[in-house]
Amino acid sequence: MDTTTKATGSATAHEGGDSRTARRAGLASFIGTTIEWYDFYIYSTASALVLGKLFFPASSSGTGMLASFGTLRLGFLARPIGGVVFGHLGNRIGRKKTLVTTLLMMGVATTLIGLLPTYSSVGLLAPVLLIVLRMLQGVAVGGRGSPWPLRPWGRGGAVLIASEHAPRGRGMSFGAFAQQGSPAGSILATLSFALLSQLPDASFDAWGWRLPFVFSALLVIVGLVIRLRVEESPEFTRLRTERAVARVPLGEVLRHHPGTLVLGVLASSIGIAAT
Repeated sequence: MDTTTKATGSATAHEGGDSRTARRAGLASFIGTTIEWYDFYIYSTASALVLGKLFFPASSSGTGMLASFGTLRLGFLARPIGGVVFGHLGNRIGRKKTLVTTLLMMGVATTLIGLLPTYSSVGLLAPVLLIVLRMLQGVAVGGRGSPWPLRPWGRGGAVLIASEHAPRGRGMSFGAFAQQGSPAGSILATLSFALLSQLPDASFDAWGWRLPFVFSALLVIVGLVIRLRVEESPEFTRLRTERAVARVPLGEVLRHHPGTLVLGVLASSIGIAAT
C-alpha cells in the first residue's frame, strides 16, 4: 500500500459497488449536500434582509448590516477547521459517520438560529449566540467537504463516499451527484425567501424570517433517513480490515504531498473567489 492510499484512506482504483447501492449513495450525497447548502445559503439571505436590524440594532442600519455580513464571513473562516477535524475523522472512523455527524451539526445549528431571541429580548447575548451558531454551520460545511484525497478541506466527503460506492470506471459520474447539491440548495433557499417576501414587513421581521431556519429540522430528518441507509464505503472498509489506514492522515499528506496540497488549496480558492 503506497503512502497516498494510507494518507487518504482511498485507493486510486477500487472494485466499487453494485449499481443499486451506488445509486443510493449518490442520491444520499446529493440530498445531504443540498440540505447542508440550503442551511448555509438561507443565512446569507437573512443576513442581507433582517439579521442586522434584529441582532445589531444599537448600530446604524448600515453598520448593523455590515456586522451581519461579518457573521456571514465567519462561517467561511470556520470551514477549514471543519475540514481538518472531520477530514481526519473521516479517514479514521469512516465516511458515513462523519457525514451523518456534520448533517446533524448543520441542522441543529440552523434550527437554533431560527429560534434565537433577538437583541431586544436578551441584549448582547443574542449576537454572541448568533456568531457561535454561524461558526458551527461553517465547521459542518467544511466537515461535509472532507475527507478528499490530498485535501484537508474542500468538497470531498460526500463526493468520496459516492465515488467509492460506484461501479468500476464510473466514480467520477457518481461523485458528481454531490456537486449538484450546492446549486440545488441555493435554489431551495431562494424559493423559500421568495415565498416569505409576500408577508407584510412587520410579520416577516417578527417571525417570517425564522421559518426557513426551523424548516431545516424537517429536511435534516429526511437527510438522515437517507444517509443512514447508505453502507460504509467498501474501499474504506477494506482498508480498515487490512489495517492500512494511516494513524494521522493529515500528517501523511503534509509530509509526503505538500506541493499537491498547495495546488489544491489555490485551485479551490480561485473557484470560490470566482463565485
